[in-house]
Amino acid sequence: MENAKRIRFGDATFQIFDGVYEPAEDSYLIARYMDVRGHVLDMGAGCGILSVLAASKARRVLAVDINPKAARCVRFNAKINGVSEKVDVLVGDLFNPLREGRTFDVILFNAPYLPSDDAGRLEWIDYAWSGGKSGREVIDRFLREIPKYLKMDGKLFLVQSSLSNIKETLKSLRRSGFDARIIAEEESFFERIILIEANRRADAN
Repeated sequence: MENAKRIRFGDATFQIFDGVYEPAEDSYLIARYMDVRGHVLDMGAGCGILSVLAASKARRVLAVDINPKAARCVRFNAKINGVSEKVDVLVGDLFNPLREGRTFDVILFNAPYLPSDDAGRLEWIDYAWSGGKSGREVIDRFLREIPKYLKMDGKLFLVQSSLSNIKETLKSLRRSGFDARIIAEEESFFERIILIEANRRADAN
């Protein structure tokens, strides 16, 4: 931990442990625009930047990451920022570690969206960016499951890249009963990073 990098966002300070995704443009995009309340799920939490920021307004936050190093980092950052009593952490692949029937008011997901042919040869940190051959494998699994875990009238904030078919994500959300739209974006050297806000309609099945 003595070699961990330290960053600041607003009034919060974060240590980035070795082997944990360091916040970048995608992280800061969702951090600036997310609107949280009640019970929040931070999927793919990384160092915990979104979990810590959400905890200042939410009743409770659950951080989930497949990387056990990230889980330890979230716990540490929640503690040093004084919100550890409001942040719970689970290790697992997407919704797998959640008990059936648990639902949330807001779900945050900085999705791994870059196309990759390295399936089966990934280091822990690679799960933060590798979206499989199409860049959509993790996103599509997430989209299939989210209706079971987001409350009616709940809200999703999802970060994605132009490299992994943004239109397909919007179509999938709308088919599942969400009003989905792009609310912010950032241009980088080789991609456009967008933030989708999706509100689950109360009349959705």
